[in-house]
Order: sequence, then structure tokens, then C-alpha cells
Amino acid sequence: MAGLVQRTARSIDDMWRSIWDDSSRGEKLVIAAFLLVTGLAIPVIPIVYLARFIAN
Repeated sequence: MAGLVQRTARSIDDMWRSIWDDSSRGEKLVIAAFLLVTGLAIPVIPIVYLARFIAN
């Protein structure tokens, strides 16, 4: 079970890095604005940081 949680967290972390790290400043602003406008920033950001913590 712990392996499943860690693999899932690693997948979330990899996905976030591929989206965020490869984006230009303008794309990051669009992504951030979309998350804030839709209200997804509240659940997404803590999940990503928790996944990053578990993956490492």
C-alpha cells in the first residue's frame, strides 16, 4: 500500500513538474489565473506539495 501511495505521489509530482517547469512566464500566469478563477487552487496546490513531499 505504501508503494502505491508513493508511486501515485511521484506521478502527480512528475505531472506537475512537466506542466509547470516547462512553461513560460505567460503560460504560468494563465495556469495560475485559471486555477484561481475556477477555485481549483485551493485543493490542487496542497495536493501537489503533499505529493512532492511523499515522492521525495
